[in-house]
Amino acid sequence: MGRSFENRKHSIAKTAAQKSKLYSKYGKMLYVAAKNGVPDPEVNPGLKSMMEKAKREQVPAHVIEKAIEKAKGTGGEDYSESRYEGFGPGGTSVIVDCLTDNPNRTITDVRNCFNKSGAKLGMAGSVGHLFDHLAVFSFKQGDHDPDQILEAMLEADVNVDDVEEEDGQLTVFAASSDFFKAKQALLELNPDTEFDAQEIAFVPQSNTELTGDDAEAFEKFLDMLHDCEDVQHVYHNAQLPDA
Repeated sequence: MGRSFENRKHSIAKTAAQKSKLYSKYGKMLYVAAKNGVPDPEVNPGLKSMMEKAKREQVPAHVIEKAIEKAKGTGGEDYSESRYEGFGPGGTSVIVDCLTDNPNRTITDVRNCFNKSGAKLGMAGSVGHLFDHLAVFSFKQGDHDPDQILEAMLEADVNVDDVEEEDGQLTVFAASSDFFKAKQALLELNPDTEFDAQEIAFVPQSNTELTGDDAEAFEKFLDMLHDCEDVQHVYHNAQLPDA
């Protein structure tokens, strides 16, 4: 299907300008994951997955531990999730996921990013239909080819969307509801699998190739969004020139 997962730049780890902002964002996500379940990764799969992701992005252990300890207390911040959709530079489609304790601040910050970039913030659902909400796993191919991966997924009763091979890298796309089932099936096939990506993401059904001024404007637009305190993830269908 040519989704070219590695060419998409929707990971906050790749675009956050400062480590402190990255740590702050993971601190929020870890806090919410622990607060919404049990603050013990052994019995809270969502928290465990978030901890693994934070460690891959080199978030210090003390940041992770502090967020979980904070969630064990009573009270605390009241964070809510919000999602914004719109049209970015070059006619691209963009979804922005936020985690906030101040919705008014968040919508103002996100709207400013769109307005200053000549982009347009849309209504809920304005571009969401152009994306698939999928579990995504990316890892080095190793000894298994796409057909073997697909067979393992089907045997585990995982609803597979696609298995993509590119430059020795395999990427599995599955139903978001099958995230943990798919991960377990991959680890049973090869316990030594090291995931370069394991997340639930909005994956564009098609990409918009950007060049020249449009590409430059989109990069600046992304940087502005990731500089916002409450922005957690930005998903888009822009295909940017290789760095």
